[in-house]
Amino acid sequence: MRLDDIRHGVGSLWDSLAEGWDRLRHSAGALTRYRPPHGADLPAPEQIDDPSFVPASSWAMLGGEIFEDEHRIVVRLEAPGMHKGDFDIEVVDDALIVRGEKRFEREVGEGRWRMLQCAYGSFMRAVPLPAPVHPERASATYRNGVLKVELPKLEPRAPEVRRVTVS
Repeated sequence: MRLDDIRHGVGSLWDSLAEGWDRLRHSAGALTRYRPPHGADLPAPEQIDDPSFVPASSWAMLGGEIFEDEHRIVVRLEAPGMHKGDFDIEVVDDALIVRGEKRFEREVGEGRWRMLQCAYGSFMRAVPLPAPVHPERASATYRNGVLKVELPKLEPRAPEVRRVTVS
């Protein structure tokens, strides 16, 4: 193996790590902490062969996207494995606040968990909104693991002009 080949390999590895770190840094808002409730039905650590499993809390990407047009803002969050009743949604100031709880479902039978990388428990995600909205007219749907919240935008108001006469 030549020195140039080694340099090229190290350079490619460094570029890949830098790209991944940059992507993670820009997606930091999607990194969400899940907190299992006390007495959760998660497997005991001795039942899991996955060295990365941490029973106290876990982190996962709650990826999302925001679409805006003239009349509305649409927020979509990927939240697989949940039910529509598992969400609590509200608008506070200029942010959409989504709270929820993802519950663990046990497998039936004797065996071991070889990998447990999904996050379970309660979570909260704040999504900054790019424009003022009518929170009372918002609607939400949950389908195929995606929560979709539509928020009608406030209509821009014309500036109020008042003439003042000098007395």
